Amino acid sequence: MNESFKNYTNQIKTYWTSRTKKQKAVMGAVLLCCIVIISAAVFFMTKTPMAPLYKNLSPSETGTIKENLDGRGIPSQITEGGTAILVPSEQVDTLKVELAAEGIPNSGSIDYSFFSKNAGFGMTDNEFDVMKLDAMQTELVDLIKGIEGVKDAKVMINLPEEQVFLNDDAQNASASIVLNTNPGFNMDQSQIKSLYHLVSKSVPNLPTENIVIMNQFFEYFDLESQNNSMSGNIAQQMDVKKEIERDIQRQVQNMLGTLIGFNKVVVSVSTDIDFTQANHEKNMVTPVDEENMEGIAVSAQRITETFSGEGAGPGGVPSGEDTDDTLDSYQEGTGSNGDYERMEETINNEVNRIRSEIVESPYKIRDLGIQVMVEPPNPADESSLPQDRIDDIQKVLSTIVRTSIDKESSPELTDEDIEDKVVVSVQEFNGKMEFEDDTKQGIPWWVYAIGGILLIIILLLIFFLLKSRRKKEEELYIEEERIPAEIPEIEPKEETDGSIRRKQLERMAKEKPEEFAKLLRTWLADE
Repeated sequence: MNESFKNYTNQIKTYWTSRTKKQKAVMGAVLLCCIVIISAAVFFMTKTPMAPLYKNLSPSETGTIKENLDGRGIPSQITEGGTAILVPSEQVDTLKVELAAEGIPNSGSIDYSFFSKNAGFGMTDNEFDVMKLDAMQTELVDLIKGIEGVKDAKVMINLPEEQVFLNDDAQNASASIVLNTNPGFNMDQSQIKSLYHLVSKSVPNLPTENIVIMNQFFEYFDLESQNNSMSGNIAQQMDVKKEIERDIQRQVQNMLGTLIGFNKVVVSVSTDIDFTQANHEKNMVTPVDEENMEGIAVSAQRITETFSGEGAGPGGVPSGEDTDDTLDSYQEGTGSNGDYERMEETINNEVNRIRSEIVESPYKIRDLGIQVMVEPPNPADESSLPQDRIDDIQKVLSTIVRTSIDKESSPELTDEDIEDKVVVSVQEFNGKMEFEDDTKQGIPWWVYAIGGILLIIILLLIFFLLKSRRKKEEELYIEEERIPAEIPEIEPKEETDGSIRRKQLERMAKEKPEEFAKLLRTWLADE
């Protein structure tokens, strides 16, 4: 056994020493690649795929779930700073059902189910009011989160205290809501109206005017006024003013948010609106043919009278008159001869009659101011936002101001006037409302890196193997082309008795050294 092992070892050493450096490098790379591939295959085959069981958990909820899973002997991992927990993917659905049956996770928020589970416990009126308010806020958050485009919501309700006396005026409740909406999501007026009525009908004594709704980008969702007629009412004018400012604010917010980041920009807009409305009526008559100042002839009448010859002069008494009255009688003439001609032409022309009623716009923007606060990429370093970017923002805002202001109100606006209406401030934001972003679980980057390295190694090995094979084929081809040298054959010699005995002794010495030694001793003793 030892001799065979030594033989194999010697053969391996001989084979290794007979290889060139390039062949040794190729063989070492192949061996290393095989080890890496086998190790990676074993790692991925034995690794259990993990999937998120819950996200957006509080530390207490994560600890409760982790303790329950450890008690069950189920492997788990805590990620995203302690707000998410991962379990084997094939057990996600089963664990959700089993944990839900045990009331896990318990978020700590009180909903209406709390009262049915703890109806037997006694509590004071103040404790009941606090729990009732918390349950109302929790249920309202769940309702709002069901709206498409809303990821999360925070609700604060202020309920008035009950009046002691009946003749006291009843006070109304109020509500403040902050929505975490998807970037680029815009609510139309029907959705805003439904949201206001949802909140108003969920809380007693809560009118819509006591509700304030905004999103994480500081955009307010105001309820549109029901009466849109411009009758000079102050409340309606203020609604129109707010609507104009909100539209310009959203336009600037979306544009700059896309450029810098929605959480890096705050926009404020102030306007001066002229609600003076004027009506004008114009009645104009113009000729059809403006060059000749003529109209279209609709009808024409032409009369021509001619007379020629002799005739007696007029005379006599008018009929029905007294003949004695000489004052009214015609005097007899001496007679006359001559010609008479009379021509009369009447033409009715049609002209253009224009009647226009002009109703001017119900409002005009007399002045507009835009204030923008921008947080630099590095909040601690204001110079991290280049000056060229600030100049671009000012140019964009100047264009919006120039095109929005009414030209009749301000016909001559210089560049200096426009710059005075735009303010861009660069500073760090404090007090920003933070929401937890949902991060998608994907394949880690290191998996792609290892795959790329293995692919490169495999390609290199294939290249070297093909190259070494080609080199061997060339060497074999060269050896085949060589002409073998003629070697004369050795004539066998005739074996004698002495040569035969010598071969037998050599074979005995190799195969049976002990017997060969005894034979030598006997020969020596005989001599």
